[in-house]
Amino acid sequence: MLLATPILLPLGTAILLFLLRRHPVHKLLSVISAGVLVIVGATILASTVANGPMAAQMGGWAAPYGITLAADTLSGAMVLIAGIAAFTALMFATVEVDEATDRLGFHALAHSMTGGVCGAFLTGDLFNLYVWFEVMLISSFGLLVIGGGRRQMDGAMKYVALNLVGTIAFLTGVGLLYGTAGTLNMADLGEKLQGRMDETAVMGAAGMLLFAFAAKAALFPVFFWLPASYHTPAAATSALFSALLTKVGVYSLLRVFTLIFDPGNEVVATALLVAAGFTIALGAIGAAAEGEMRRIFSFHIVSQIGVMTLGLAIGTKLALAGAIFYFFHHIPAMMGLILLGGLIGRECGSERLDRLGGLWTAGPWLGILFLIPMLSLIGVPPFSGFWAKFLMIRASFEAGDFIFGALILLASVLTFFYLGRVFVAAFWQPRPGLEGDAVPACYPHRLLVVPVMLLAVVTLAISLWPGNFFALADGAAGGLLDPAPYLGTVLGGQ
Repeated sequence: MLLATPILLPLGTAILLFLLRRHPVHKLLSVISAGVLVIVGATILASTVANGPMAAQMGGWAAPYGITLAADTLSGAMVLIAGIAAFTALMFATVEVDEATDRLGFHALAHSMTGGVCGAFLTGDLFNLYVWFEVMLISSFGLLVIGGGRRQMDGAMKYVALNLVGTIAFLTGVGLLYGTAGTLNMADLGEKLQGRMDETAVMGAAGMLLFAFAAKAALFPVFFWLPASYHTPAAATSALFSALLTKVGVYSLLRVFTLIFDPGNEVVATALLVAAGFTIALGAIGAAAEGEMRRIFSFHIVSQIGVMTLGLAIGTKLALAGAIFYFFHHIPAMMGLILLGGLIGRECGSERLDRLGGLWTAGPWLGILFLIPMLSLIGVPPFSGFWAKFLMIRASFEAGDFIFGALILLASVLTFFYLGRVFVAAFWQPRPGLEGDAVPACYPHRLLVVPVMLLAVVTLAISLWPGNFFALADGAAGGLLDPAPYLGTVLGGQ
């Protein structure tokens, strides 16, 4: 029952919140439910770290015939991260999202999407991974268009169009695998496809799934939907998307291309290396060329997705551990920066850099909160981003992929440039039309500030105790490279 809770809790909450969407208590229930999900995620993670992988067979049907839920250190950590992301974003949304949008079911859609995300992290079946992807797609589309205008609809259509193409590729790959192996249980597929990567159907399925997950993760060349859509909805929605949607795509790549397919296959590794390299470079260049906060942040997310995927492309234990550590570092830092961007936009009336200014005078504490995730994302020591990038650069150099290590360093320089521009524009330059003492003091609602502070605390914790988080990432990487405990738990010795 424990493994089903991260799915049933948000989905059940979504139904309840939709029924109560016109009652003021639904906001409180939304935040409480997300807080409970944090506790459940922590419990699953603690259990997997202490006792190894865990599995549950739904309906009493033994694997590989029934629906399997499974968790190891990686999926347990991702469920916990999903809970933290939902808790902070929904707390921020209680103030940011207006009442009219709220009554349309904002919180219900957010919990529905979170349930889909947790289902994707915990499923042991490839077809059910597709099902949870569709739950996420429908819910996230609703969040993109809810209460919005032409700008949101434009971003949502680009988002849905490419994701539907990815869905077709996903189903095609699933069909090829089922026709080849006669099963869709991921553990069973992992056993039956050993040594069969040279078969045309298996390689075709790998190519289809690689494209599908690349589209979900926003990898080159199918990344353009993200910067076209992430800046259009509420900041709480953008933050939740940045934490969960693309990360599910990268998680699926890590899971499927270590458990089902041979991670050392030269064709797959080369495709991932090329995609990761172009994603890092184009994301950083795109961010440097933008002049609006959340569009800058959107391109930055693309660039960092490339770094995470690079860990799988290199394929060593250090590279995989670095990619997983990158998950831990990037999600709270990026969420904090996006929520701060929304808060700054509220104070200044715009998110365009040429219309910001004066916030250091209005609220210097806001500038300090901005510096914590900013310095982390740049990779300034001793912040968490420094350790994450150090791991990835070291893994690249040890594998002989020097160009990719250099690319991460170059992207970090560009990150300093474009995030520095945002900081200078928002805090140091004078606000257009206002001078000196004319800038009003900044006293935002506490429920807008507390989530940002919580995310800053998480970022500082990773920065100050990186060894503990690396040990967790290293254990998760070991589970990906040696799936025998996962296979034994899921298949029960069959």
